[in-house]
Amino acid sequence: MNIDFSKNKDGLVPVIIQNYFTLQVLMLGYMNKEAFEKTQSEQRVTFFSRSKNRLWTKGEESGNFLVVKDILIDCDQDTILIKADPKGPTCHKGTTSCFPEETSKGFVYELEKTISNRIDSNAENSYTNQLFKKGINKVAQKVGEEAVELVIEAKDDDIDLFKNEAADLLYHYLILLKAKGFSFSQIEEVLKGRR
Repeated sequence: MNIDFSKNKDGLVPVIIQNYFTLQVLMLGYMNKEAFEKTQSEQRVTFFSRSKNRLWTKGEESGNFLVVKDILIDCDQDTILIKADPKGPTCHKGTTSCFPEETSKGFVYELEKTISNRIDSNAENSYTNQLFKKGINKVAQKVGEEAVELVIEAKDDDIDLFKNEAADLLYHYLILLKAKGFSFSQIEEVLKGRR
């Protein structure tokens, strides 16, 4: 990647941080060449802090690191976009983003992460984990039941019931994907390939 750090006399380029899963913009920071190289090598976002006048790894004090998933450079090679997996709130105020807008777009990915965490941590009181532990046949059966319930509600006019059954089907479908060892993004790739 060729980034033009010389365009600004201070050698800094703006860096936009975006949630890899939800695509929500989380924050804006600045990097010099050293910060960029450290980010690449450690796979955790490191900025050049203008107020501290030093390299600063996001999360070095809070533990709320930004784990790098993808790095993109704009067409002028003077702005960086980093798609990251945030390990906690990004903003120092304790919010998801430094920008006030919260969106439900991408929520499926957050839900998928929650499902994975419940299963991977073997959460004892979790319905998700209890269903997963019953095995693939029970998970698949539950997806089938929810699909039938959605079809039944589609024939009626109760919009709230229809939306709830659609949500139930999607939730159980994500558990099935986890049980089969796949992610929602892998299924998206199949759909993109059909364009």
